[in-house]
Amino acid sequence: MTMRPSTQISMRQQGYTLMEVVMVMAVIGLIMGGLSIGREVLREAEYNRIHNKFLLPWKQSYDLYYQRTGSVLGDNQVAPKLMVNGYETVIENRNGGMAGIPANYRNTGRRICHGQGYPSNSVGAGAPPLSNQALHALFDRMGLRMPPGRSEGQEDRYAYQDHNGNPAELQICFQWNPDRTISGAGNVMVIRGLTPDLARKMDQMIDGKPDALEGRFRQQNAAANSLQTSSQIPGYEWNTNNTYSAHELQSASHGTGLTHDEDRAMLLTAHWVMEQ
Repeated sequence: MTMRPSTQISMRQQGYTLMEVVMVMAVIGLIMGGLSIGREVLREAEYNRIHNKFLLPWKQSYDLYYQRTGSVLGDNQVAPKLMVNGYETVIENRNGGMAGIPANYRNTGRRICHGQGYPSNSVGAGAPPLSNQALHALFDRMGLRMPPGRSEGQEDRYAYQDHNGNPAELQICFQWNPDRTISGAGNVMVIRGLTPDLARKMDQMIDGKPDALEGRFRQQNAAANSLQTSSQIPGYEWNTNNTYSAHELQSASHGTGLTHDEDRAMLLTAHWVMEQ
């Protein structure tokens, strides 16, 4: 019994040729690659938005406060001490020290935040106690509006997602750091809640290169560069990266660096040194 021509054609067309399978796999690869690139583009756009819509406006607000009052944030406008929260600072000559030297002052370095803030040393040694002054009250007193931030009443905060899509939150405070503070001496903006990759990106945008120990944007509690033969040798990279999760050991040298897709990235705190 012979087959009809139409039956022979249909039998030959069953299944896929190797060329067709290769083309399908290539299309799938292009789609997956496009999705991966798309995620990186979105993340880069979010990092730029954080800098332009949150951190930079807070820096500009700090400078505007100085221009409006002639003193830094929270300082005594009648007898300025050139310190953030200088209003609560008490000048005295302790233990025979030289008068007028900040090392001999009391109540220096207290952190000015908005609302609850966060307890001292909650993000590692070096986080000072909270000031009795509040950001919102200081800006209202001068007729200045704070940047919009997360929402009304939470202008000092900014919500974003880490690389795994988990929620994270930035918080802004200001404080004065004493001489020889590794993260920068003088008046600084304290930025809590940075993922390592976000911290590197902000450092590069502010300083031109990511270095946790050099420039105006530094990591809080970065190790001193004491093992180098010269102080001119570059500092250190930002501790950890986005492959370290929040539940791993705090030290990058002890963590595994291997996280699951659902893990939340480790968060860091940075100090941005102000010009005033």
